[in-house]
Amino acid sequence: MTGVGEMKATWLYRIAAILLLLFAAGHTFGFLSFRAPTAEGQAVFESMNAVHFQVNRGDFSYGGWYRGFGLFVSVYLLFSAFLAWHLGGLARKLPQAIGRLGWAFLATQVVSLALSWMYFSAIPAAFSAVVAICLGWAAWLVGPARTAQSA
Repeated sequence: MTGVGEMKATWLYRIAAILLLLFAAGHTFGFLSFRAPTAEGQAVFESMNAVHFQVNRGDFSYGGWYRGFGLFVSVYLLFSAFLAWHLGGLARKLPQAIGRLGWAFLATQVVSLALSWMYFSAIPAAFSAVVAICLGWAAWLVGPARTAQSA
């Protein structure tokens, strides 16, 4: 039988999943469409794409690495959305299976929050903070003591 805590955890994980999906879309659109507003910024961007270097047998540019890392982050945000949705299902059906994964997911999101705060704007920091709150609350709700009480 599903307890109230597991249902709340399911909703919190699902909310986190939707927020992470929106975060992925915003991140991807934002970094792919960003254009530097100043001549200096445009010069840096052009230099990132124009200056090439060799690593092993490959020819790379910093602009390519920027796009690659940005898309890499998008993929991980999408995976995080999937993971949050999946944990929501587990919280409803088998909350004890989540174990430490919920707390590890929270820790990852807290680090993302810190990095967003340090290096980016308030928007990604706010998304990271709300997702962290949802993940932390859900992880607490499906903790061993609380799932044993609702059984």
